[in-house]
Parts: sequence; C-alpha cells; structure tokens
Amino acid sequence: MDDFSKFIADLSSFLWGLPLLVLLFGTHIFLTFRLGFIQRYIGKSIRLSVMRDKDSHGDVSQFSALATALAATIGTGNIVGVATAIALGGPGAILWIWMTGFLGIATKYAEGLLAVKYRVIRKDGSIAGGPMYYLQYGLKNRKLGRILGVMFAAFTALAAFGIGSSTQSNSIKDAVFATFQFASEINILGTVVETKILIGLVLAVIAGLVIVGGIKSIARVSQSVVPFMAFFYVVGCLTILITGYETLIDSIVLIFRQAFSFKAAGGGATGIIIMLAARYGVARGLFSNESGLGSAPIVAAAARTRNPVRQALVSSSGTFWDTVIICALTGLVIVNTGAWHSGQTGFGLTQLAFSKIPFGETILGLSLLMFAFTTIIGWSYYAEKSIEYLLGRKSILPYKIAYLIMVFTGAVFSLDLIWNFADITNGLMAIPNLIALVLLSGVVAAETKKYLKNNNINKHSDDKIIKH
Repeated sequence: MDDFSKFIADLSSFLWGLPLLVLLFGTHIFLTFRLGFIQRYIGKSIRLSVMRDKDSHGDVSQFSALATALAATIGTGNIVGVATAIALGGPGAILWIWMTGFLGIATKYAEGLLAVKYRVIRKDGSIAGGPMYYLQYGLKNRKLGRILGVMFAAFTALAAFGIGSSTQSNSIKDAVFATFQFASEINILGTVVETKILIGLVLAVIAGLVIVGGIKSIARVSQSVVPFMAFFYVVGCLTILITGYETLIDSIVLIFRQAFSFKAAGGGATGIIIMLAARYGVARGLFSNESGLGSAPIVAAAARTRNPVRQALVSSSGTFWDTVIICALTGLVIVNTGAWHSGQTGFGLTQLAFSKIPFGETILGLSLLMFAFTTIIGWSYYAEKSIEYLLGRKSILPYKIAYLIMVFTGAVFSLDLIWNFADITNGLMAIPNLIALVLLSGVVAAETKKYLKNNNINKHSDDKIIKH
C-alpha cells in the first residue's frame, strides 16, 4: 500500500508538473489574444449575471447557473490552496494566482459559449451539456470527439469522489474541530459516538436532501448561500486589511518583487523564488478557479439564455470572483499580517492570519465550512451529468448514493491517497477539454463576433438544440 500511495503521489506531481501547467496557462493566453482580450467585458459580464432570460431554453436562470458553478468552485482552494501556494512559493505566488485568474477568464468564457452552443435536449425534456457534448458534436471527427467525450465524463465522475465529496467533507471536519474545539467523542442518549462519524452523517444527510432534487434544488440552495458566504468572507478579509492598512502598500510591493525576483531570500541559487512562485501560484490558481478543467460548462449549459455569448460572459465572471477577488484577498491577508513567516501551511496559516481580528477564526471556520459544503452539492451535479452521459439516467441514483457514502467517508478517514487521486483525475479531465477549446476556438471567435462585437447581445440564437 505504501508503494502504491507513493506511485499515486509521484503520478500526481508529474501530471501537475510543467507540461500541464504550460498547457493550461498557454490556453489561457492563446484564447485571451484569440478573443481580443475578452476580459475587458467583465463589467458587462457582471451585469448580465443578474438578468433573466425568461423566454429562453434552459433549466435554471443565468444567475442560478453562475451561483452553482461558484458553489463548486469557491472552496478549500481559496483558503487552503492559497495558503499552501504562499508557504511553498512565497508571497510572489499571489501575483501568479491573480494572473492565472485574469487570463483564465478567457478560457472560462470559451467553455461557457461552447457548452450552450452544443448543448442537447434529452428525451425527458431536460438540458445537458458540457465538454463531453461539444467534443462529440463540435469536432469534425465525430468518432474522436465521442472517445474524448467519454474520457472526459469518466474522469469527471471519478474526480467527483475526491475533489467533490470526500476531500471537502474532510476539510469541513478539520474546520469544525479547529474552530469549535469539539471533543473527539460525544455522548448521545447514553451511546458514545466519535464526533467525526456524527459530522460525516450530518453532512451526508444534508447534502442528500439537496442533491436529490437535481439541478433546480442545487441551484436554489446555491443562489441563496453563495452570495452570503462570499460576502461574509470578503468582509472578514477587508476588516483585517483595513486594520493593517499601514503596511498594505509594502505588502503589495513585496508580492510584485518576489513574483519576479531572481534572488533567493536567504541566499542560494538565483531563480529559485521566481520558479517556486510561478509554479505554485499558477498551479493553485488553476486548481481554484477550474478554468480549463471543463467542470463549470456542465452547469452553464443548463442556463436559460438567449444566445451562447450571453451565458459565456456570465460564466467568465465566475473566475473573476473566485480568483481575481477572493483568492487575491486571502493572499493579501496572509502576507500583510506577517503570518506567512510562521512556517505553517494550509488551513493553519490562514487561521493564524484571521486570528488578528476578534472572532476572526470563527469567521474563517464558518467560511470554510460553507465553501466546502457548497462544493459538495455543486460537484454532485457535474458528476450526475457525466454519469448520465456514460450510462444513462438509470445510473444516476446509484451514483448519488455512492457519492454520499464518499461524503461520509471523507469526514471519517485520512485522505492523503484520495487527495492525490483527485489531483490526477482533475488533471486528466483538463486534457480532452483543452483539445476541444483549441480546436473549436474558431467557433468561439465567430460566435463572439456575431453577438458581442456586432452588438447583437440581446438577439435570440437561431441554433437548434440537438436531440440526444
């Protein structure tokens, strides 16, 4: 088992090494230029996200689709991932995280556009879409597209057991113990029960009550919880930064200097800081906002929208909120409080930074709890549509049961192996999706010109929804 665990860890490190990071970051840059810096429309994207296209096809509103995508995206990566990047790559990693988010807006835009353009209507009248469908119906080589679509859906269904369920419940368990100092055991009606077992059961039951209702139930909870949880966390970050305003400019200068510094802080080989900052900043930024992984387009396809570009713009705002705002604030808080000098990493590092204000640790613990829980319900939809694509609707209920079992398991057992497995399946998801984004970039550019650059953003699409 030790040899197998080491093999999985080594494979994860290799997969998320230079080749995949270059492929993802390179796709961000390619699409940014191919689409004429689509990031300049972020204001329009935010405005469209709160509008309703009632007379359009889809299962949920544009805002509900965005909220569900954010529910799955804003999670432990924003708190634990950013802290880990700083601990391993130094303050300069924050700038690379921010740059990844800024450039990733173009990739998230392209994914959302293709998801709507090539979405399908199933026999029961429900809408389905995502990389597996724009691979199958968008690529000229239909056989290759089908193979790549199956690969993507299979990796997504597997990844959900890790990044979507078990690792999130494990983070919730850790946050509950760290924040509220619960005892390891609790007495319930004369029976001694391990607290982590109780946490796992409660999470599985609550998550089950939400996901059993499908996308409409998930979207309803997401659009209620996501704005509140993001506001709650952002206010906490801003309070800390305002409290330490005297050193804020110096902290920002430090971040920029170390992001491009070729001089190691404590001596040593030149180039160490910039390599570490770039490696961990880009990796954690990509992992946090999921631009290029192909997850968010699955729910974008369900949106009621007049044309593909409208939902693409709405989808792109998700990366802006997740990385350009929330991840950046987390990083600034850690650096400006000086917590990054402590030698801690992960949740403990962010917790130390939040301890600088009254009730800060409680704010952080509750934020992580909400972030991780909404990730559980958001990823359940990604997994549901993937397993439906692979095996049909009859497979959805058994998969949901297995998914909830993994939610329970994550709170009870150590998950080092599962974390690495989740990293691998996430990375493998990205490969077929990135192939589609590059090969179909011409379609994305043409649709963008048709609706956005020719001022037809309010026009209804004349594309017929594919019957699948």
